[in-house]
Amino acid sequence: MTVVAAAVTVTVCAVLAVLIVVGARSRTADHRRDRATSAALELVYQLKGNRAPREPLAPRGIGLQVVDAGRRPVAATRALLGKGPIASFMPAKGDVYADRVLCPPEGLRGCHSIVAFRVYHPGGDWTVYSASKTTPWYVSSSLVTFLAGTSLLVVLLASLRTWRTVDRTLAPVDAIRAELTEITARRSGHRVPVPENRDEIRRLAEAANATLDRLDAALERQRSFTSDASHDLRSPIAAARAQLEEALMYPAEVDWPQTGRSVLQSLDRLQAIVTDLLELARLDAGKWNDSETIDLAAMVTIELARTERSKRVVTHLRDGVSVRGDRLRLVRLLTNLLDNAERHAETRIDIMVRQEDGMAVLEVRDDGAGIAEADREIVFQRFARLPAGRAKDASGTGLGLPIAREIARSHGGDLTLEDSDGGARFVMRIPMDGRAGK
Repeated sequence: MTVVAAAVTVTVCAVLAVLIVVGARSRTADHRRDRATSAALELVYQLKGNRAPREPLAPRGIGLQVVDAGRRPVAATRALLGKGPIASFMPAKGDVYADRVLCPPEGLRGCHSIVAFRVYHPGGDWTVYSASKTTPWYVSSSLVTFLAGTSLLVVLLASLRTWRTVDRTLAPVDAIRAELTEITARRSGHRVPVPENRDEIRRLAEAANATLDRLDAALERQRSFTSDASHDLRSPIAAARAQLEEALMYPAEVDWPQTGRSVLQSLDRLQAIVTDLLELARLDAGKWNDSETIDLAAMVTIELARTERSKRVVTHLRDGVSVRGDRLRLVRLLTNLLDNAERHAETRIDIMVRQEDGMAVLEVRDDGAGIAEADREIVFQRFARLPAGRAKDASGTGLGLPIAREIARSHGGDLTLEDSDGGARFVMRIPMDGRAGK
């Protein structure tokens, strides 16, 4: 930023210096030409009054010379005495004035601006020449020195000002950086300071704090998930261990087949929890199997045909509702919803497939007691189980609905619990497959 500001300042100074030099050169050239013309006119006046001296006086830097009709100098300033005509041109017939730039004129060094006046004389017209040095492009060394010094001073002051401004502006960025370096997984409660002024840096700090809020929330969910997973994994292991220890203490009095079945139930619960945890880990990592076009109505029909349900299942399926995704995961989502509905339904489960505003909708509804509005998000939390759910199925993992929602979200949609006249109504919405809809 400082380099850019300095470059802009240098450019502006250079442009201004050029404009000043051009203007000063034009005014200086006009001034010198006016002085030469005035000196020549004064000499012409003296010649007409027969009062012209052999060595006329002239302002400093002006050379005067009078040439007769035979092109012989008859008067001149001291620097031109004894020299031939400094110019060969004369005013045209009918004119009394002419001017040229000669580089150099006869008897002089360097380029000069020459002014010639025709003067009447009985023996033939005489010519009065007045010479002044031309103005160089830089006008004078003092002007160049002044402009260079002034420009350098302006650049230095602008650079210093810019540096101080940038340093003041970036100070909050350094504070943000220092605070971010202190944040670790164990020290995640820090927030970066937010500057008072409203600019890009304030928005950067606010965005960083919002990101840290999301990270803290994710870490908190991870800690809670780890704690809940540890508790749920310990429960079946502890139950199996207690049963085996008790059986080993009184081996003769134990019904070993029954003990084996009890331990097997604990292992089944442990296996279900581990399987669900692995599925959640894969969903969190975003790992996908091969994607394909899936007709939801056909998927529901096939899944209902291959499994038996204890409750009556009524379908309302619309053909041609297709999505693009992982078939196995969508089947898992449907199975989890059906298992949940089967646990809570009294006699009937309704499944609906339809299209709604470019979204494929899969709805599973039961005729059970339903879920209170305050608990609608709790059921999607990992390992969260409502009292009614524990009473219906004590061996559940509490991960079925969270997995179903993660599957829906991994397909660009969502799974929600919505209002219904009776029972629970789970609605999945996923964008339809573009090619299937054509």
